[in-house]
Amino acid sequence: MYRFPEGFYTDVREEKVVSTAIMIEKGVLKQNKTKKEQGVIIRLYDGRRWYISSTTELEKVQEEIDALARMAVPCPQIQEDPVVAKYEVNRETQLRYQDCDLSRVPNRDKLTAMEEYCKCLEAHGEIQSWKVYYMDNHTEKHIISSKGCDVTFDTQNCCIAPRYVLMKEDKPFYGRKDFYYMRFEELAGHVEELEAEIREDIVYNENAVPVEPGEYTCIFSPMVTGVFAHESFGHKSESDFMVGDENMKREWAIGTRVGAELLNIVDTGLEEGSGYVPFDDEGTRAKKTYLIRDGILSGRLHSAMTAAALEEQPTGNARAVDFQFEPIVRMTSTYVEGGESTKEELIAGVEKGIFIMDFNHGSGMSTFTIAPNKAYMIREGRIAEPVKISVVTGNVMGTLHEIDGVSREFEFYSFSLGGCGKMEQYPLRVGMGGPYMRVKHLTVQ
Repeated sequence: MYRFPEGFYTDVREEKVVSTAIMIEKGVLKQNKTKKEQGVIIRLYDGRRWYISSTTELEKVQEEIDALARMAVPCPQIQEDPVVAKYEVNRETQLRYQDCDLSRVPNRDKLTAMEEYCKCLEAHGEIQSWKVYYMDNHTEKHIISSKGCDVTFDTQNCCIAPRYVLMKEDKPFYGRKDFYYMRFEELAGHVEELEAEIREDIVYNENAVPVEPGEYTCIFSPMVTGVFAHESFGHKSESDFMVGDENMKREWAIGTRVGAELLNIVDTGLEEGSGYVPFDDEGTRAKKTYLIRDGILSGRLHSAMTAAALEEQPTGNARAVDFQFEPIVRMTSTYVEGGESTKEELIAGVEKGIFIMDFNHGSGMSTFTIAPNKAYMIREGRIAEPVKISVVTGNVMGTLHEIDGVSREFEFYSFSLGGCGKMEQYPLRVGMGGPYMRVKHLTVQ
């Protein structure tokens, strides 16, 4: 397809994207936009540095390749370069969503799908304001390289995301429910779930009282467990943070005990959802990577470049938000594996603690923070009154040892709006999830 110049490693990533964004606010259509994009990013490596160009002029890709080659210095031994040696040579087509391509769904059907959720929100006088978002995306990628890689694959997602505001004494409570699927027809028929969420939020907002600050045993819902895995450990596992840092290499040596024996944290692009990518943006096949296994540090996330630097293997985690950016090390779907307990058994083992049901936001590297949206006291092994919490915090490496229970119940989550940010690349779609998880000695304010 392209003529790759001798003495260099070159790869080309072509992307075709069709996306729709619709927003209805209190019954009024505020946005209805469909966007089509097509572009290419070219990378050329001469063994010393990278030369990169992106363009939407597809007929000029060969010119861009040749222009990059003129700036670089040919290396006859380029195939022996440690980075080039790490690139996989996959040749495969995986068009999983060709028969249900969201870009072929009529816009009127997308508006119709939103109607039942709008009516549900309108029916509740307690709701002061509301919006319903519809978003979808169908992306097809073709990655080819001078080493022989040639992969084509597609990803897609669609979601309906109601957002609403309840008020109590001039203080807002922000409610939400996400319906996120890979196929359009799956979006229908979930109004009862939204209705139940609204009713719970109304009761919570009317009865929640400020929590007594202190140190508590907390039980995380699967959603919160997923956020914990992503924020507290997933980012620390992105190996580009470690390259060139000898202290961090020593501290994060594979085989080091970093958490409780029952803890297993995994990252994989193989699970269908917002983190699904059968190949990363370097053409490396997705893998299931155990970051922690039985409490032992057992892996980290890699691109070809970081794998070469740390003398490990690529994991399929070189990702970019779109064709304008080069791939960097990013998570796909990161989750805590389930265990042997039940949710009820975890709660029953807590004399006085807190059940964190969902969250507003989370962050973490050395210290993690979770700002809950809804939380409940646990008293004598039972869920009790709702409480308002500003933030839950803990030291990451200490907290991993304080996990003393994980349930067999397990859920994956794909978040409809936003995504993960790193450097200038935001938002990147990622997945997360896990079981109910019990964690001791967390600071609650």
